Amino acid sequence: MDDKHELTLTQFRDSVEKLGSSTVNCEEPTLMRFLIARSMDPNKAAKMFVQWQKWRTSFVPSGFIPDSQVPDELEAQKVYLQGLSRDGSPVVLIKGNKHFPPKDIPQFKKFVVHMLDKSIASGFREKEIGNEKLMGIIDLQKMSYKNIDARGLITGFQILQSYYPERLGKCFIINMPWFFVSVWKLVSHFLDKATLEKIVVVSNEDEKKEIIEEIGEEVLPEEYGGRAKLVPLQDAVLNAIGEGRELTTSA
Repeated sequence: MDDKHELTLTQFRDSVEKLGSSTVNCEEPTLMRFLIARSMDPNKAAKMFVQWQKWRTSFVPSGFIPDSQVPDELEAQKVYLQGLSRDGSPVVLIKGNKHFPPKDIPQFKKFVVHMLDKSIASGFREKEIGNEKLMGIIDLQKMSYKNIDARGLITGFQILQSYYPERLGKCFIINMPWFFVSVWKLVSHFLDKATLEKIVVVSNEDEKKEIIEEIGEEVLPEEYGGRAKLVPLQDAVLNAIGEGRELTTSA
C-alpha cells in the first residue's frame, strides 16, 4: 500500500472514532472495501462503516444466522454454493423458478444474510483472507409469473450493496423471459451504478461461453456447460478456516 492509501486509511480510522466507534477488530481489507465503495472518501466511508456496524450488531447479534432461523427459505433449495471460480471467487447459483414471494419477510432478509455470509466464508483461505468476492448466477429458466418478486430482488441487492461493499465480483443473469424485462428495469432503478456495472444480462452464446471461461467447468453445473453437480446451500461444507471465522468482519 502506498503512502497516499495509508494516509487515507488513517483518516478513515480517525473519522470512525469521531463517530463514536472503532476499527480495532476489523482487518485492513475490510476497511479498504468501505473506502473503495465510497470513492476513497474517508468521511463517507466512515459513515457507511459505522452504519454497517450498527446493523450487524442488531441484525446478526451472534455473528452468524444458523440454518434453524431460515428453514422455509432453505427448504425451497433455490440457492446453490458451487465452490470457487478460476480466480478464487465463491460461486453462488440462484434458480428463480424455485423462489416465490415470501410470506415471512424478516426470515427472507435473514436468509439473504445467511446466504451471503456462508458464501463469503466458503472463500476464506489461510493467505490473503479478506479479499473474497462473489460470482453470482441468477437463472430465470422456467420462471413463471408466480415466481416474480421485484421487492425480494431489490431487497437482496440492497443488502448486498449497503452492507457487503465490494463483495460482488460479477453476477450473470441468464435465461431471462420476455415478461421479466420490465421487472428488471424496475429493479435496476433501485441499484447503485457500481452494482449495475457488475451485472451481466446474458443474451447471446458468446456471453454464455464467458460464464464457462470465468467460472470454470470444475464448479459449473452440467446444465450450464460444466462438469459439477448442484450443491444446495445447506449441503455446502465450509473448510476449517471458514467455519472458525468470525463473520462479523465479513462485510
